[in-house]
Amino acid sequence: MKQPDPKVVKDFLLQLQDNICQSLEQEDGGQSFMEEEWTREEGGGGRSRVLSEGKVFEQAGVNFSHVMGQSLPRSATAKRPELEGRSFIAMGVSLVIHPHNPYVPTTHLNVRFFIAEKDGVDPIWWFGGGFDLTPYYPFKEDVVHWHQTAKDACDKLDSHYYEKYKKCCDDYFYLPHRNETRGVGGLFFDDFPEQRTELGFEHGFDFIKAIGNNFIPAYLPIVQKRKDTTFGERERDFQLYRRGRYVEFNLVYDRGTLFGLQTGGRTESILMSLPPLVKWRYNWKPEKGSDEAKLYDYYLKPQNWLE
Repeated sequence: MKQPDPKVVKDFLLQLQDNICQSLEQEDGGQSFMEEEWTREEGGGGRSRVLSEGKVFEQAGVNFSHVMGQSLPRSATAKRPELEGRSFIAMGVSLVIHPHNPYVPTTHLNVRFFIAEKDGVDPIWWFGGGFDLTPYYPFKEDVVHWHQTAKDACDKLDSHYYEKYKKCCDDYFYLPHRNETRGVGGLFFDDFPEQRTELGFEHGFDFIKAIGNNFIPAYLPIVQKRKDTTFGERERDFQLYRRGRYVEFNLVYDRGTLFGLQTGGRTESILMSLPPLVKWRYNWKPEKGSDEAKLYDYYLKPQNWLE
């Protein structure tokens, strides 16, 4: 089995960030990404890029981070006590895109690599990541396209992966206090591959490459189809209201947010996932039979979108 090679992962992640930012800038046609490099006192740093107030994207953040430390935080060791007392290296690309038009979904991608080491024993390494879609006014054909592209990415390695990691995504991006999913899902995986000894580093690396490289083909066709759809104050108001769910999940449940804050990461980069504008309303319910109700009644119910 080939030994883990953090350098080749880092090189891929930096190139992935470049490729995604270039594609989003071209699609937006109005603004460019602002870049800020940062360093972390305990070790490592990152490269944060944010596009704000574009023609298509109200805010898009695409971050690369590469950090290290002498011990992992509670968010990483709570369910894996074997990681306690190990130094670590963690790297990844994470993005969140909040479009202007309520008919264009918000989306999120993350691909990451961890390695935890201790003198005298073998390192423990794993990959994680996935992508998910959060529409406000969904179209069935867009959701099918999103999931078909996710399945195509998975099928390059194993035909069982899509079903498995789609369910993980539905389970992970769920708000218990609201009793609803955040969106229509996608893929979510962690501690990958489970059979590291048999499948090895290359298999895990190939999987995050497949996920990362399939993000733009999954998302941009939806953007291109919906970005010029006419909308009014009602649709914008509902978009801002639903963005509140995004904030609630990221601040209460998201493990990546907790990991970043607990490891002393750069707060501005960690919280760039939050939308620039958001709204809450007390005990609001959509009108029965409305387009807004359709989101709750149909699209926020996990299901097989490819049947």
